[in-house]
Amino acid sequence: MDKVIRMTLLYDFYGPLLTERQQKFFDLYYGNDYSLGEIAESYGVSRQAVHDMLKRAENILVNYENKLGLIDKFLVQRNKLAEVARLLNEAGELAPQRLVKARKLLQELLEMDRG
Repeated sequence: MDKVIRMTLLYDFYGPLLTERQQKFFDLYYGNDYSLGEIAESYGVSRQAVHDMLKRAENILVNYENKLGLIDKFLVQRNKLAEVARLLNEAGELAPQRLVKARKLLQELLEMDRG
């Protein structure tokens, strides 16, 4: 997965757990495509300070995901839902087998939410 996409996903899930300043820098850098220099100039700090803050925030977000695994669970669920949608769309002449598989996938998703 592309680093920007991964960081954006991490921020979507865990961003509120960062400090307000970390959130702002992260949003400007990843969300608004500001350069380190532009952020530094706007906040009256050095480029190195912005870089350090972003690296610290990235590490925090990665650590949360390593401990909680919410993004991995989300991606598994999304893939299963896409498979269910595909099976239901293709349910024609082989409808009984496809519907059984779709029901099984939905049951797995429901069980994931409990665990």
